[in-house]
Amino acid sequence: MPFRNTVFAACLVSLAPLLASCTSGGPGSGAQQDIVDRSTLALQEILNSTQSRDVVDTLRSARAVIICPQVFKAGFVIGGSGGNCVLMARAAGGSWSDPAFYKIGSGSFGAQVGIQDAEVMIMIMNDRALNAVMQNHFKIGGDASLAFASVGAGVGGATTTALRADIVSFSRTRGLYAGVSIEGSVLSPDTESDTAYYGQPYNAPQIVVQMMANNPGANPLRATLSRYGG
Repeated sequence: MPFRNTVFAACLVSLAPLLASCTSGGPGSGAQQDIVDRSTLALQEILNSTQSRDVVDTLRSARAVIICPQVFKAGFVIGGSGGNCVLMARAAGGSWSDPAFYKIGSGSFGAQVGIQDAEVMIMIMNDRALNAVMQNHFKIGGDASLAFASVGAGVGGATTTALRADIVSFSRTRGLYAGVSIEGSVLSPDTESDTAYYGQPYNAPQIVVQMMANNPGANPLRATLSRYGG
């Protein structure tokens, strides 16, 4: 249906500035530090939640983690979501890399109304999944060769299911939607933010695998990951 597709695309374009304004900290390296600081707080809130045992157990087995401190979703029939994220990987010795910056976004069409923001934590359980995520545009749940599991906040007993998956997401939500699903969302590297934060044009593999980049501003986030996911 060409008309419906055209309207859908146009509405997503109109939603984009709203979603960006709700999740962006503004230009310059200070904006990236704000994302890192908010990611640290979101990580602490998720790990200190009353049902955090599954999250901690999964984190201890994870190869890498993506933290999205605020994924903002809004819609009336046609909806969209977006947010800023950081990707960090575990070194052989158990320490964690500095963050590579990513953006997450999606669009949807159907019976929906509401507004919501969520803290999302995505565990990447192996190298195969990590390599897939580091591609230019990775659609969560869109690769049939990778098993994806989503666990909402407050859901217990999910560790067994999570450990069998390649990618596992946990979320804490606030708002009028009943829940949040990131399946179908697209993760894209934010190379401009990487350059702003590190002063050099590093890409995600150089930051999280080769660990060539360092910014002391990320030390609290790295320390929190080491404390819970060592």
